[in-house]
Amino acid sequence: MLKFRLRTKFLLSMLVISAGLTCTSLLFVRRSVQAEVKKGIFADLHNSVSTFQSFQREREITLTRSAELLADMPSLRALMTAPDEATIQDASGDVWRLAGSDLFVLADRSGKLVALHTATPGFTRELAQRSLSNSFEQEGPNNWWFGGNHLYQVFIKPIYFGPSADNKLLGVLAIGYEIDDRVAAEVSRIAASQVAFSYSSNIVKTTLSPAQEAELARQKALPSGSDNSAQEVQLGDERFLATSLELAGDKVPSVRLSVLKSYDRATLFLDTLNRLLLGLGLAAVLAGSLLVFLISHTFTRPLGSLVAGVRALGKGDFTYPLDARGGDEVAEVTDAFKRVRDNLLKTQQELLESERLATIGRMASSISHDLRHSLAAIVANAEFLCETRLSSEQREELYYEVRIAVNQMTDLIDSLLEFSRTRESLRPSFGKVQDTVERVVQAIRAHPEFHRVCIEISRGSAASGWFDPKKLERALYNLFVNACESTSGDSGRVNVELRETPGGAEIRVVDNGRGIPEAIREKLFEPFVSYGKENGTGLGLTVVQKIVQDHGGDVAVERTSKDGTVFRVVLPLTSATESAPGTSHQGKVGAPPMARTNPAISE
Repeated sequence: MLKFRLRTKFLLSMLVISAGLTCTSLLFVRRSVQAEVKKGIFADLHNSVSTFQSFQREREITLTRSAELLADMPSLRALMTAPDEATIQDASGDVWRLAGSDLFVLADRSGKLVALHTATPGFTRELAQRSLSNSFEQEGPNNWWFGGNHLYQVFIKPIYFGPSADNKLLGVLAIGYEIDDRVAAEVSRIAASQVAFSYSSNIVKTTLSPAQEAELARQKALPSGSDNSAQEVQLGDERFLATSLELAGDKVPSVRLSVLKSYDRATLFLDTLNRLLLGLGLAAVLAGSLLVFLISHTFTRPLGSLVAGVRALGKGDFTYPLDARGGDEVAEVTDAFKRVRDNLLKTQQELLESERLATIGRMASSISHDLRHSLAAIVANAEFLCETRLSSEQREELYYEVRIAVNQMTDLIDSLLEFSRTRESLRPSFGKVQDTVERVVQAIRAHPEFHRVCIEISRGSAASGWFDPKKLERALYNLFVNACESTSGDSGRVNVELRETPGGAEIRVVDNGRGIPEAIREKLFEPFVSYGKENGTGLGLTVVQKIVQDHGGDVAVERTSKDGTVFRVVLPLTSATESAPGTSHQGKVGAPPMARTNPAISE
């Protein structure tokens, strides 16, 4: 978990608050401006529709008047009296060119098509005949014809022989003007927007890009045009607001003009506004952070001094100077801490003195007990040796008991001396760890009480390097004796696993004994901790730990249970090519005397 200083917290708080206010302001301003822009676009769309309606009315009046003038032309009346359709078709071309329309249709009094002229191919006579028949059925001034992907606004006028009041009908004239790219561009300019003409569900002409036009045709998302509402339309990466106008009134199918205004282009200035607000917000954040940094120093400095004093106390320094000036809360806390520190120093000194006395008493009690036991055995056996009636076998046995007691005393003194030695007392020499393990196993097997214990060595790759063979033998001897003593009877097994690791060796001592008692598991490597051994001094595993740690390694209980215990020794080794400064290259020593009793504690 990350830990921040108080000043950092102030700065982060300032940054978070300033950033939050800036983002909130940006969001509020953006939403407000977007709402206003949307209202403006709605108003522009309605104005564009109104402008187009005015333009359309003027255009319809003009084109209607043009159709009436053409219908009253004497030449056209005379042409309609011709009995041959081919003659009418050919001769009507001059009239069509005079009209300047995109579609020119003549029909007889029965409504049958007799002439058709179009500016662009695709609108056939069949389409023209069907469209004309539909116009007769629907009636009304507004007529829209669609066919071959061409949309025409058509004006229909009757052709009379003589005055129209005589009602002598010769035929019908229909002239149409196509909604093409030119018309769409003109309407777009008038509406100041993008436009799209559609017939029923078909998009006929637009001023959009080809990709946007294809997307619009796919979505079919144009508004219906039945009301003056506007809706948002997404075409590719650009958003539009669109409204529609019905050009054919209530006729079916519908003809619709849709006006689209780009919402993204209208809100493009928001990016500049956002950058401006962001710059102002960033300047405010920097200025506020600098101000907080300068102000916070006045009250974080005493806290920093107090924290430094706490850290010094954690390292054991009870004399670190503290500044308790002022009358604020920080000064009160500092003064209280000084009093607590002084009391703690006094208490610690008292505890150290008590612990020192307790340790001396415990050590004296343990040593005196062990030495008294061994000296008693020596005195008793020495008195027996004074008897003249003893045989040589009896004298040898008594001498053996005296030697055992002397070895116990010597081992106890060696263990105590081991505590006083430093790491510099090591005498490293280059050798194989496997050789040392085998010598210790041979020494253990020589003990009469361990003859029934099966001891096996699982050898991995050879591990060699610089280490103190004598000290390592002593440590392993204590471990192996402990493992053997924890087993019972003929079923006792001890397995020593040796394997090479990167930069050293690992030794695992596995037994099938009764495990380490719960009472001493947490303090197993502490001095004078013994359990279940009549003559144990409580120094065996402590000596093991010190020797291994002097080599830079570690010893630990990997696991323990009623099924057995595993000790793991990790021993760093320097290679033969590396120097061992401050060492004497002495020969390897032998195993400890076989008669030595185990000084270690029982598991």
